[in-house]
Amino acid sequence: MSKISAYFCCVLLIGLLFVVAEVWANDHYAIVTHPGVSEKALSVNSLRSIFSMHLKTWPDGTKIRVFVLPDDDPLHQSFSKEKLNVFPYQLRSNWDRLVFSGTGQAPIKVNSSEEMLARVAGTPGAIGYLWRANINENVNVLQIK
Repeated sequence: MSKISAYFCCVLLIGLLFVVAEVWANDHYAIVTHPGVSEKALSVNSLRSIFSMHLKTWPDGTKIRVFVLPDDDPLHQSFSKEKLNVFPYQLRSNWDRLVFSGTGQAPIKVNSSEEMLARVAGTPGAIGYLWRANINENVNVLQIK
């Protein structure tokens, strides 16, 4: 094998590793809703509007109840950066501004994935996010387009 072929193979392998890492990074958790929420898919813009607390009701009129993990939780950090394209501190700043100005409220904070599952499954209109390993039949998984 020539040096050029070996170099090409190495570059190809490194590129493949980046693709696999990107697919895994975006597929190890999911956005979940209460089973009564009829939406099966959301646009990224709608997801951002919901988690920035600007979109307050589902299309059928049900109030959206947003659940989040603490700012320093690895799942919250991944979700914020990868799905919403913002840092957790930017979300927190937005929520604080809504609360302090009296124009809105912050999402409901839960302390663990187990609590997230229980609260989303038990609260009509709820939305949150979970590691795929924690998801069961008590919640719906949303497709993000």
